[in-house]
Amino acid sequence: MKYPKFFDEIETIKTQDDLSDFLGTFEDGLIEFSYLDVVKSAGHSCPTLAGAYIMALEGLKALYKDETPVRGEIFVSFSDDAKNGVAGVIANAITHITGATITSGFKGIGGNFVRHSLMEFNANISSDVKFQRLDNGESVEVTYDPSSIQENPLQRELMQKVMQGIATKEEKISFGKLWQQKVENIFKNIDKVITVK
Repeated sequence: MKYPKFFDEIETIKTQDDLSDFLGTFEDGLIEFSYLDVVKSAGHSCPTLAGAYIMALEGLKALYKDETPVRGEIFVSFSDDAKNGVAGVIANAITHITGATITSGFKGIGGNFVRHSLMEFNANISSDVKFQRLDNGESVEVTYDPSSIQENPLQRELMQKVMQGIATKEEKISFGKLWQQKVENIFKNIDKVITVK
């Protein structure tokens, strides 16, 4: 499987999962997620998916500081509706990392390890996403805005040709490279695209 090499350079997200520990899946329940893991789940890499990953990365860092984030112990709120724009894509990526779902998640074992009812949309928040710890109630809000990251002007032109079915094989490859170049630039400028409060 070949993919852009910058995926391997992106900081991973380390979590602790009590369910995983209980079932002997990962030693001590320690799970490490990479951007590549999220890309595999989504089937593609784009600025939206990058934003979802970065919001989780930076949001959980701020929420847990020197502690390891606990999967299944984080409530996630979105200001947008699940059916609007890219909210669903972002939610799926964050579910992958935090384990939080609306109603489709794991129902638990003896009342423990419940993963459903840990996510909401249309929340009354002033950011894109809010992460809240269930153990102490602390929370952080995260906003993602990649508008400052410019794309190569040729990207738009090539995209139109690919969508119209008139691009050459070389132009299709060039478009993909330019698309991923923008994603890479977003990861290189996390401080410009993310606000955590």
